[in-house]
Amino acid sequence: MKRNRSIALIIAAVSAPGIFCGCAQGNDRLLDKNDPVTVTVWHYYNGVQQSMFDEMVSEFNRTEGMEKGIIVEAFSKNSVSELYEAVIVSVNDDVGAEELPDIFAAYAETAYLADKAGKLADIGQYFTDEELSGYIPGYIREGEFSGDGSLKIFPIAKSTEIMILNKTDWDKFAAATGTSETELSTWEGLAEVSERYYEYTDALTPDTPYDGKAFFGRDSMANYMIIGAKQLGGAFEAADGSGAVSPSSDKETVRRLWENYYIPYLKGCFAANSRFCSDDAKTGDIIALICSTTGAAYFPSEVTIDDDNSYPIEKMVLPVPDFEGTPSFVVQQGAGMCVAKSEKKNEYACAVFLKWFTEEERNIRYAVNSGYLPVKKAANDFDRITAAAEDGSISEIMQDTIRTAIEEVNSRELYTAPPFDNSNLIRDFLGDYISETASADRAAAEARIADGEDRLTVIASYTDDAAFEKWYEGFSAGFDSAAGK
Repeated sequence: MKRNRSIALIIAAVSAPGIFCGCAQGNDRLLDKNDPVTVTVWHYYNGVQQSMFDEMVSEFNRTEGMEKGIIVEAFSKNSVSELYEAVIVSVNDDVGAEELPDIFAAYAETAYLADKAGKLADIGQYFTDEELSGYIPGYIREGEFSGDGSLKIFPIAKSTEIMILNKTDWDKFAAATGTSETELSTWEGLAEVSERYYEYTDALTPDTPYDGKAFFGRDSMANYMIIGAKQLGGAFEAADGSGAVSPSSDKETVRRLWENYYIPYLKGCFAANSRFCSDDAKTGDIIALICSTTGAAYFPSEVTIDDDNSYPIEKMVLPVPDFEGTPSFVVQQGAGMCVAKSEKKNEYACAVFLKWFTEEERNIRYAVNSGYLPVKKAANDFDRITAAAEDGSISEIMQDTIRTAIEEVNSRELYTAPPFDNSNLIRDFLGDYISETASADRAAAEARIADGEDRLTVIASYTDDAAFEKWYEGFSAGFDSAAGK
């Protein structure tokens, strides 16, 4: 991909023999260490992530920043939602709003709105094609959402999803039923295994019918819907001839998504009792879950049945399933950094900081200590990542998580939904509708069964063709509403 270069920088490159990339050297002349430029950064990090980010900002200010004349000041807005609100009111120039910072962390939907308002700089103009080629392609593509060759979101750390199993209880189940972990490589296989686990645990208490346990839970239902639809060839977006994106929905795609989550959930084979599935794993309500790489550290080391009964468990990390017969996709997530449009000097100072931050060894150090993955190709190497950590600084579960996540990143197609008008509302709707209807309908079904209705008949009334058609009517109406139709 070719980046636009200013005439002045091209002339500088040609007229300065021996200089690598006239672009960088020419822009360096904008900076003066005796008259430093201050770069403000807004982010949402807390805890370990904030401490690590602040530490690296301090390191930059003592080294590269001092040498070139750049001072970075970082401010946490406490959460993603609070950061979003602060950015949007600044973008809209609302009364009382703070001035938009030089750099702010943002997901694609936020960046899209800021770019529509003309507030974002093309950070790609400060990088050579060779430099950009060193980053994971999917991470760069996310920032090229405008379709004009500009780069509006710069990646500094990313995450994806993995599956974690309570290996202790899995081994008992697998030995008793002949189930193999390879069956968990597809969503269809996961649904079958989950039903088998329900029947296995139900049989452990023969005097109490239909008290089987759920096998699986998932943190982000929006990711299930969006990545699943992309795999199935019916992504929830459509591009017109101009490259613009608009919302779209394919009924057959939605049906397969419904069949492989709503139905197992309705039957009691999937569960979502807590805000995070790691809490359900801790109480033994499930033994398998999908979470982000940054959430893997919260998977429990023991199952607590009650105040007096608990037992330690081993863990096993696996890749996220695909749908049968589809291309292999995995979500890429994690906010990138946007640079506000301003004077060249400020924009270039931002680029210098971001380039420094994502230098391989430095980015590995940040990723290892914050639960993220580095953003460059060469840095996505398990041996390099573990070597960068001090002995014992990466737990066993995080080592397995990093290893599996790197395999996913290097072998699968990375995907994040492109932003467009109302895309944030559509994302929220997709995750909420399937999870909320599954939960409500399961509660209604259990109430009917408790009142004496036949369980198989009740289950069938929620899972047959007619039930899907009724469910899909609500889905279509809600989707259109979220899309602003």
